[in-house]
Amino acid sequence: MAGLIHIYCGNGKGKTTAAIGLAIRALGAGKQVLFSQFLKNGKSSELNVLNDLKNIYTYSLSTHRGFYKKQNDEERKLTKTECRELFEKVTERSQNGIQLLVLDEIISVCNHEIIDEKSLTGFLENKPGELEVVMTGRDPSQRLLNMADYVTEMEKIRHPYDKGIKARHGIEF
Repeated sequence: MAGLIHIYCGNGKGKTTAAIGLAIRALGAGKQVLFSQFLKNGKSSELNVLNDLKNIYTYSLSTHRGFYKKQNDEERKLTKTECRELFEKVTERSQNGIQLLVLDEIISVCNHEIIDEKSLTGFLENKPGELEVVMTGRDPSQRLLNMADYVTEMEKIRHPYDKGIKARHGIEF
């Protein structure tokens, strides 16, 4: 069976959560899963559970330097280097028996030109036939949208952040 391409996008909450839900479903079916997070440092609560499961490999950045737009030049340089290394690592690892690959925030990484979108689309065009790929992030390009078999947009209607309520451990991260 051919692996398809998913995009979870939009300004609403739930992109990563949806990707984790699909990862759990795939694991429940005995599939091998690689879950990678770009622009995140692996301290999000959901990874605590995923790391305890069999047949899943999780990768993220070693350091989170805050929102990319707010980073100084040196921080951006380090983030670019780490994201590029992570992308190389997970795309290479996905060639060997992985059935579901999650690239969390990869769309944002391309939008910030941290990774050239041509590198991502080249990978998608040449991925192993059975590999299912999930990409998350805001504002996917038309090219990525055209490549996807599934596109789900999360739309924010209301969010506590708008009232000044900061992200809460165990709910937003």
